[in-house]
Amino acid sequence: MRRSTIIYLVLFALVLAAAYYINNRPQPVDSESTAEPAAPTEYLITSTDGLPSRIRVESKTGEIVEVERNEENAWVMTQPEETAADQGSVEAAAGQVSTMRVLEHIPGLAPDAVGLDSPEFTITLQFTSGVERILQIGVLTPTESGYYIPGENGDTLIVSRSSVDALTELLTNLPYAPTEIPAPTPTP
Repeated sequence: MRRSTIIYLVLFALVLAAAYYINNRPQPVDSESTAEPAAPTEYLITSTDGLPSRIRVESKTGEIVEVERNEENAWVMTQPEETAADQGSVEAAAGQVSTMRVLEHIPGLAPDAVGLDSPEFTITLQFTSGVERILQIGVLTPTESGYYIPGENGDTLIVSRSSVDALTELLTNLPYAPTEIPAPTPTP
């Protein structure tokens, strides 16, 4: 036999072996059909409350910042002083109110174990519908993914950290409106 014929026979055998393997290999398990259905995402604040019209954040140490919408629907700061507010930063914080995702329900957790006997922050939210919600924020979870807050049924909830941090950051970065700098005047 010629050497080229042997090479073709070996290649043909390899192609047959590959086709046999592909056709007879175990099929992967469809993870979507065997996995349990995911629980629907639960949010602390729903759209039925309306849009935030006043936000007050108070820390355990007594620092307070409060912003509210005025007659022109613009955000103004009312505490620590009455002045115009930075619309972008306050609107970004207000946008996080509706994204407070409940990560977990924990029944029977002692309030003092998670900082709810003396909350780190108290956030008061007033909405366009007239509803007012007061959120007591405990300490961060051990994984630092969320904060503990008291639930309505006596259980403790863990809510997403990013949405709470957006609101509490108003305390550390007060939302003062940017100061306009006059344009330089040309010198003759």
